[in-house]
Amino acid sequence: MTAAASTEHDHAEGHDHGDHHVLPLWLLIGTWAALMGLTVFTVTASTFHLGAFDLPVAMAIATIKATLVMLIFMHLGFDKSFHSLLIYGSFLFVFLFISFVWIDRGQYQVDINEKEQQEIAIDLGQ
Repeated sequence: MTAAASTEHDHAEGHDHGDHHVLPLWLLIGTWAALMGLTVFTVTASTFHLGAFDLPVAMAIATIKATLVMLIFMHLGFDKSFHSLLIYGSFLFVFLFISFVWIDRGQYQVDINEKEQQEIAIDLGQ
């Protein structure tokens, strides 16, 4: 079978894999440098006590890093917009679920703190 016949056969069978995106080296190195910089920023931010902002800052940095990986290394920035819609829609639902947990935790945090104080008092009393 010749190369031309093989190519025709592959496309006739529906095995078209679409366009491949060869990214320039400067973009890959720049993305890597951004990820390394964000990693250093994450480690630096963890040394500061930000109180209630510890988790949101860490999650924001992680989200930026994940977005870079998805857009560049997973080629979502060059893919069909429907695939990006699915990914970002998934992130939206995860954000909503985590938000509901935070809201629920906020409602009961006073009770949790009181229970912990009672347990500490019992432990110190024994």
